[in-house]
This record gives sequence, structure tokens and C-alpha cells, in this order.
Amino acid sequence: MNIMFDGERVRAGTEARERFYDSRGYGRPRGGDLELAPVEAAHLLFRGDIEHVPDHQGRALDFGGFLTSTAVSEVSFLVYKELRDRGFYLSPARPADTDGEFAVYPRGQGPWDDEVAYRVRAVSERESVPAGELRALVGRAAADGATGVLAVVDEESEVTYLELTEPAVEGETDHDLPRVAGRLLSDRVLVSDPPTALYERAFYGQQVDPEGLVQLSLVEAASLADRDLLALEDVGDPGAALRERGRAVEGDRFDRRLRTYSTLRGDGVVPKTGFKFGADFRTYADVESVDQLGHSELLVRVVPAGHVFAPRDLALDVRLAHGVRKRMLFGLVGDSIVWLAAERLTP
Repeated sequence: MNIMFDGERVRAGTEARERFYDSRGYGRPRGGDLELAPVEAAHLLFRGDIEHVPDHQGRALDFGGFLTSTAVSEVSFLVYKELRDRGFYLSPARPADTDGEFAVYPRGQGPWDDEVAYRVRAVSERESVPAGELRALVGRAAADGATGVLAVVDEESEVTYLELTEPAVEGETDHDLPRVAGRLLSDRVLVSDPPTALYERAFYGQQVDPEGLVQLSLVEAASLADRDLLALEDVGDPGAALRERGRAVEGDRFDRRLRTYSTLRGDGVVPKTGFKFGADFRTYADVESVDQLGHSELLVRVVPAGHVFAPRDLALDVRLAHGVRKRMLFGLVGDSIVWLAAERLTP
């Protein structure tokens, strides 16, 4: 079989096209010949379908030699192989051949069909991934009518798949509240004579005693103050005072959490602390009353828009959310707030 590696692509003739593309979805036709990406050639070498690939320097590269060259990373190869083992045909992503990214076709279909099931980015567990790159992956997948997936390869070559989406986050909680008065403590606000709606229906704060005394977190209090629904004893501008106290307690993180909290409330979702789950918030989409409260649906972690994810931490968050029957959501806070959801996936 006439095969040659030019340093970027493996070129093969008509026999290779009939044998590898027409029947098994490897490569791309170029005229009557076949062009293979390095990762595809590596898989054929691994399977023994071809014995070696001559390069432009006259060396005959076997599987080990090809994989240890700079032609293809072992991380990309391991994800490619794992998906092939699962019964999928896949190709390096087009049009830019993004490094380590694949178009994965529905089972029973291949590159000759006009449908993509997943757009998969392969990364090592030790590789940092900026939030902007994950959003770009989701966007490219959406353009294909596909699902964006981050495939994380651990140190034992196991692959974990994380499905990524940018969901709309909406709820149906909408309660009219009268203006209330409170007292600012060190890092919370005490409301001594709250209306019933504040805690029991709108689920602001926590009830301190059966008589109705309610304690608000700083972020809850600041959100109410921004809506002119909270006055503080001996404080002329409660919103400014609460922001100043919040920043003193937790720095710039307070502003991000406040913006996220207020956005969720504005969209009909009730956020409550997610501390026991290691998150910023847990959320309820439809609160009629605290007495009839169901399970929270989302865990929310608030991060800057330019946040860089460590795959290990991302996998930990997703596993924890799944274990408590919730969905993991990241609030990326920049000029606006973008929601990025991540879930375990078995392709």
C-alpha cells in the first residue's frame, strides 16, 4: 500500500481509501486518494491494519515510533481509541482541525453522513482549560447540532466524559414583598419583625426562632437593599453599607456572588447557600412555601469569566452534584453572567 507521512498528514492511495474510508470511516478523500490525520494513522498502526508509515526522511515508523514522535499526542490517541472501541466513527474536528478535538458521528453513521452527535475535546487531567475555551467548544458543537463534550484522560489512561451546555436558568418563584427593617451584625442581618412572606413564602434568610425572627445572609440582604426592600438601623445607604461589609468579609468574590444571586432571583430562581455541598449556592426553581419545599435542583459555583478550570476540580464538582441528585452549574461573571453546566456523560 502506497503510504507517506509528510509531517502533517498521512497520504495514501486508492486501495487505502477503499479499505479504510469507504468501509470504516477513516480519513478524508482527496481525489481518488485518502488523507489520514496522524491520530487516525496511529490507530491503524495500533490495530495492525498497517505495519509502518514511511516519513519524508525515509524512516519507517511503527506504532510506538509514531506515537512518540510529535505527530500525535497520547491523550488524543487514547480518546480516539476509546470512542472507536465504543463503536463510534469519528474525525479530527473541522474546519480548523482544532488540536485534540473530534467530530463524533452517531452510531451507524460516519463522515459521509451529514450529522454529528458530539464534538469532543480531549485533555489530560493535568491540563488547565480556560472557561472561554469551554464556551467556544459548546458554540462549535451547537453549530453542528451536536453536544459539546470534554474528555479527560487520567494518569491511568481512563477517560471521563463531561457534557457541557449553556442552559437557560429560569424559575417560577415570584413574591411581592413589603419593605422590611433589619440590624447589621458582623456578617449577617437580623430582621426582628419580618412579614410572613419574607421567609415562609419567598424563602429569604433563616428563621431563628418560632416567633419569626429571621437572619439574612449579607448577599440576601444586599440584594433586597438594591431593590429598596431593606432598611438598616442607623444606616443611610444600606446597599453601600452591605457591599462594603461583604467585600471586607470575602473580597471581590462578594460582588460576583451578589450579581449572581440577584440575577437568579430576577429569573424566578431562589438561591440558598451551597456551603454544605462545597458550592456557592443551591437553587430552587419554584417555591410556593417553605413547608412544601422540594429538593434543590442545581449547585452553583460562581467564578470570573476568565476562570481557568482544572479538569480534576471540574470532575470533582460534577461527581459531587451527581451524588446529591443535582446538576452542576458555573456562573461565569464578566460584563454579563453566562451559565455553563457540566454533567457526566456515557457516550
